[in-house]
Amino acid sequence: MKKIFFAVLLLTTVLANAQKNIYESDKFDDLSDSHQVLAIIPFLANLELKDDISKGELSTLEQKEGYAVQNALETYFSKRKKKKKFSVEFQDVKNTNAILAQNNIDYNNIDVYTTKQLSEILGVDGIISGNMDLNVLLSKGIPTEFSFMDYFSGNADYGRIGVKISDGNTGKLLWKYEKKINKKSGKNTTDLIDRMMKLAARKFPYDREKRKDRKQK
Repeated sequence: MKKIFFAVLLLTTVLANAQKNIYESDKFDDLSDSHQVLAIIPFLANLELKDDISKGELSTLEQKEGYAVQNALETYFSKRKKKKKFSVEFQDVKNTNAILAQNNIDYNNIDVYTTKQLSEILGVDGIISGNMDLNVLLSKGIPTEFSFMDYFSGNADYGRIGVKISDGNTGKLLWKYEKKINKKSGKNTTDLIDRMMKLAARKFPYDREKRKDRKQK
């Protein structure tokens, strides 16, 4: 009985912390009412690795991590989409990246374009983007075994990730979710995104049931 109690308490704490790290604009319903398609763009990664590598190698690795998150988010949304969980569609990331490339936009210069510009170029209603700070290569996989000593020494902390959704027409931030990355977060990029988005699922603004409930109020 005690084990069940502590398990429920832990789950409640985790969900509460997830919700504390979520922001949603009070204008979300008005700005997103006509949204039909969103594009997921590569995330901007900042790596602080202990290995002694060149700037060129570091840049290549950061790109790899950024595209890994883009793909992991698409995988998550695709799985949920089959269950008709969302009120919007998500542009295929291969098409997204191809259109960006055709307009001479890549990982190295995408941050100089505004949300409005990217949305117009991609032909979508909104943009899912984000950034992350990492001290490990998450895409390669990380050890998930941990001890309390790891937390005291700081060895359990791998960085932080932020996911945001912006309106394509106005460029305004609609939703944002931030999360620390540690040994409990997941063994690789796909696992991390799957776990963190599941925690935020009840607060995800394009959840079909959530939007239906809000419109009925």
